[in-house]
Amino acid sequence: MGEHVPKGRVARGRRLGMLAAGQAARGATTRLSMVGRSERAREILAQRSTMESAEQLVEVLGSLKGAAMKLGQMLSVLDLELVPESHRERFREKLAVLCDRAPTTPFETMRRVLNDDFGSPSRVFRDFDEVPIAAASIGQVYRATLRDGHDVAVKIQYPGVDAAVRSDLRNLALFAKMWKSMWPSLEGGLLVEEVARNLEHELDYLREAHNQHRVAQQYRDHPFVAVPDAIVEHCTRRVLVTEYFPSQSFGAMCELPGDQRDRIGELIYRFYVGSLFLRNEFCGDPHPGNVLLAPDGRVGFIDFGLYNRMNPRDVEFEREVIRAAAEQRADDLYSMMVRRGVVDPASAVSPELCLEYAWSASAWNLLDESITVTPALASGALLSAIDPRATQFEGIRQQQLPPEHVFSRRADFMTFGILGQLGATNNWHRIAREWIYGDPAVTEIGRALEGGKMPRN
Repeated sequence: MGEHVPKGRVARGRRLGMLAAGQAARGATTRLSMVGRSERAREILAQRSTMESAEQLVEVLGSLKGAAMKLGQMLSVLDLELVPESHRERFREKLAVLCDRAPTTPFETMRRVLNDDFGSPSRVFRDFDEVPIAAASIGQVYRATLRDGHDVAVKIQYPGVDAAVRSDLRNLALFAKMWKSMWPSLEGGLLVEEVARNLEHELDYLREAHNQHRVAQQYRDHPFVAVPDAIVEHCTRRVLVTEYFPSQSFGAMCELPGDQRDRIGELIYRFYVGSLFLRNEFCGDPHPGNVLLAPDGRVGFIDFGLYNRMNPRDVEFEREVIRAAAEQRADDLYSMMVRRGVVDPASAVSPELCLEYAWSASAWNLLDESITVTPALASGALLSAIDPRATQFEGIRQQQLPPEHVFSRRADFMTFGILGQLGATNNWHRIAREWIYGDPAVTEIGRALEGGKMPRN
């Protein structure tokens, strides 16, 4: 991994264009080379092409950082039919390095940011480990000790990544082309546009520090969830200093017994989805690299650059939509969508289509049954929502979801993707009824939070 993050629109666009062309060419070459081959030879060639594609994706998206790397992280979570099923898991594992083992930038390059923002880092830090413990889409994370002896995690923004992200915003057409070459079902690149535009908010680490400090205070005495506090007085726009949180990675969680994974899954669901309905706010960037497991069993959450508040009126609309869908009230659901401007009454969209569409995308938390979330289930839900090849929903996909709801829908799908990677089982609808209907808790965690008057997440 080189020291330089390409910043200019042309340079970044050239790499994305080459990646898109390379993916398409590799697929065509592999198909040609399979002609006349034995089944075993075809399997070997397909596997080789799959791994070459994954390696190229990790190299290019990881080196570009910014929105490009963020898209790679999404791909690793959602596992959306990028490759033949026989090789999908290996492909996902390769992409997963972008979540917690992404290509790193040498410390000498990162040191420049510390020097610029602190003058002499020794004024703040007594010790600083120059080996990164994580690499994110716009910054790299290190372990350090403050002069007062507190262990901290320090996220430093890549030099020039602000210009790189803004170049990405002007390169949305190339992102869509790259996306389509790897994922032909997603014509239009609407998801790409949403990701790239919101990423710019993550550039302000001082804003993130205030978000994280506020959420950490909310969860200060929570028995099951931990949010490391931000040390705001030592944060700048490009350096985020937080409490160090000893933990296991998400990969280690996936190897735990089923009952432990189910418990973790419930906490993930409560934190990422429940907070919208209980506090009118939510974290818009769920992915495995942001979920940690403490030795005492608490689940920790980090990365609050995209922590959003929603108008209570908009939250109530989402609550009413879920109620109508869960209760199979097609006419009421249709009327709400028309009044909100989601559906044009002059279109061919019917109440029955609205209801079918809602269930195809959200059956996992509408159905009153115990459901094990799998990558295939999570993938199918998102594809049902946005795949233009699914012609039964062509009319409804021509409608426009209001901007205030787009971001929360992405958070829902990404949370579902995390639960799929974890393989968690629960009656998600029964948990959701706590914040959709105000029902009493039915799970052990829910009852403990209810009885202890703890934050209901």
